[in-house]
Amino acid sequence: MAARRIRPMLGDPHTAAWQELPLPGAQLRYAPAWLSTAEADAAFAALRAELPWTQQSIRVFGKEHLQPRLSVWMGDPGTDYRYSGRLFAPTPWTPTAAALRARLCQGSGRAFNCLLANLYRDGQDSMGWHSDDEPELGPEPQIASLSLGAARDFRLRPRPPQRGPAHSLRLQHGSLLLMEGRTQRHWQHALPRRARCSDARINLTFRWIPPSNTAETHPA
Repeated sequence: MAARRIRPMLGDPHTAAWQELPLPGAQLRYAPAWLSTAEADAAFAALRAELPWTQQSIRVFGKEHLQPRLSVWMGDPGTDYRYSGRLFAPTPWTPTAAALRARLCQGSGRAFNCLLANLYRDGQDSMGWHSDDEPELGPEPQIASLSLGAARDFRLRPRPPQRGPAHSLRLQHGSLLLMEGRTQRHWQHALPRRARCSDARINLTFRWIPPSNTAETHPA
């Protein structure tokens, strides 16, 4: 996927890294080296040790299946989140996740109050086609996806798929992908299996759940 450079986001320390990915109907920005290699190495090791990783189950056509990855839902109080037919209450922020959120909010000028962390143990772990368009996230979700560990192919295809070809972006160790605007309305994304990948990858997708949406979706 071709990318063109844009002006750096206010306050980000890696001022030359930001690129815009020109997909119709999407608002995508990518920084291949948002964290330095040393920072990314330290964050990967700390997150793998700190987070209470579990293998969640999902219901598909009335049957329970284990997800092909480990995950943790984390966030501020009140950021309950429903996906894959289940409701998740947030785990409190760990020190490393909180530090990364603070840096992201300061550098981007955006607010994030929760995240979904996924641990892909090797190339057999994956994520199927989907859009992050749950009602809690509002009509134009803002999602920041931080990749740590093994580089993996991030696939994007239009909704519905018949409208055009899929695109691929290789997400590097320490890279950050911002998905905003109507991206989730017009595009799906996936992380396919890669048989030759034997290394682990951690992905943090920081999100913002508007308080009004939280109250309306999950009343006290």
